[in-house]
Amino acid sequence: MTDPDLAALAERRTRLLAGAAATLRTVSDVVEPLGARFAEAGHQLYLVGGSVRDAILGRFSGDLDFTTDARPEQIQRLLRGWADNVWDTGIDFGTISAAKGDQQIEITTFRSDSYDGQSRNPQVRFGDTLEADLVRRDFSINAMAVQITADGVGEFLDPLGGLDALLAGVIDTPDAPEISFNDDPLRMLRAVRFVSQLGFTLAPRVQEAIVAMVEQIDRITVERVAAELDKMLLGEYPADGINMLCDTGLAERVIPEIPGMKLAIDEHHQHKDVYWHSLTVLKQAVDLEDSDPDLILRWAAILHDIGKPATRRHEPDGGVSFHHHEVVGAKMVRKRLRALKYPKHVVEDVAQLVFLHLRFHGYGDGNWTDSAVRRYVTDAGDLLPRLHKLVRADCTTRNKRRARRLQESYDDLERRIAAIAEAEDLQRVRPDLDGNAIMELLNLQPGPDVGKAWKFLKELRLDRGPLSREDAEAELLAWWAQQ
Repeated sequence: MTDPDLAALAERRTRLLAGAAATLRTVSDVVEPLGARFAEAGHQLYLVGGSVRDAILGRFSGDLDFTTDARPEQIQRLLRGWADNVWDTGIDFGTISAAKGDQQIEITTFRSDSYDGQSRNPQVRFGDTLEADLVRRDFSINAMAVQITADGVGEFLDPLGGLDALLAGVIDTPDAPEISFNDDPLRMLRAVRFVSQLGFTLAPRVQEAIVAMVEQIDRITVERVAAELDKMLLGEYPADGINMLCDTGLAERVIPEIPGMKLAIDEHHQHKDVYWHSLTVLKQAVDLEDSDPDLILRWAAILHDIGKPATRRHEPDGGVSFHHHEVVGAKMVRKRLRALKYPKHVVEDVAQLVFLHLRFHGYGDGNWTDSAVRRYVTDAGDLLPRLHKLVRADCTTRNKRRARRLQESYDDLERRIAAIAEAEDLQRVRPDLDGNAIMELLNLQPGPDVGKAWKFLKELRLDRGPLSREDAEAELLAWWAQQ
């Protein structure tokens, strides 16, 4: 590196650290009195981990994580009389949590743990030095510290090169990655998550260790795996995270349907395979989000075509088809997300979006009847805004004329939905007669026949729109006479 490059790097380091110090001073009303209490008692106190990392990156969320040489019982005594609330749910791991006003904090005693290599639960041992505590942490970018004194924010401490790794945009481990990942295999998924959240890359030795140790992820519970997958997918660069998940082999262990899409060439031969098409759809779906990341939409975007490998068929003309892949895909989504123990509503919402994502392609040049438009809206229900985004994101053709025609067709469909919705309550399509009216008109008691009549009227409502009570009664009587 040349002298000008070194000077520029040094200037950037100085600027970032100055910005971090300024950021941390915004919580001085918490940090200063806390530092004073620990200093007066003769204890060290440091801000560590993600709190320091995010302050340097300019994405500080307000989370405050501290480490100290004080033992848990001493931490409790120091917090009592100052914090509004103190709780010890993490005391077995040396962590005491507290709240001061709206600010929540965690303070953990220095640790120098050991692991049995079978689970990710350490044999907790308290340590006596900051350096020994930092080296046990997952990544060097999370192993930086800021001393907290009686005057507040003090010296920046970086014995393991975390700032250099942060400036280089690299995820590396303080210790040898093989040791770190054997201690806690979840760190392999966390590495990929940081690729997605920060836009960083994995250090070569880290990626090599994950590839070599990938089967160790089987030691982690599916609930923790799912939590990391969600954090990865909600990151700023989710497609990069997904790609790294596959490159390391982790995807084969936790969600094999995604790398499985690499087996299928898409029918338009415009992408290397369905996998790369799906990554493009994910990126475009992210661009269409209103504000906050949408987990349901993102899962649907990356999984919308997972049914294609199972439905791939080579046609006589040399083409490839994937008939009914949306039906197969929805079933696969349910099976995989249930295996990962996702909540029922997440499973069903993602599966329904996958099931519906292809329906628009029957719209053509606006040939749908009003009945078909009503059914589209009714089947989507509350998912309609997400379905709009998913369908638009699914347009990845390089043919600009075709892409414009698809978007214009969907514009037309949305206009028709709005026009019909203005005249009818499309979000709550109900039969024109309720159950009581059905029973009274047909002289029925509660039972299956009432349900059949209700379903008939619902289908009639979807086909013809709202009917007057007289017309609805006449149609129901005519239908009933034929039963």
